Amino acid sequence: MRVLAIESSCDESAAAILDETGGLLAHELYSQVEVHRAYGGVVRSWPPA
Repeated sequence: MRVLAIESSCDESAAAILDETGGLLAHELYSQVEVHRAYGGVVRSWPPA
C-alpha cells in the first residue's frame, strides 16, 4: 500500500508519497515564503472580515 500525504497552510502546500514501510518515494513543495518576505510574513486581509 502507498500513502499520499497532503499538507496545506496559508503560505505552503506539500504532497508526499510513502511506501508500505513509511519510506519516502516522492515529495513536492510549493511555497510563497519569498512573496511574503517583503511584508515581513503573511499579511492578513484588512479590515478583518
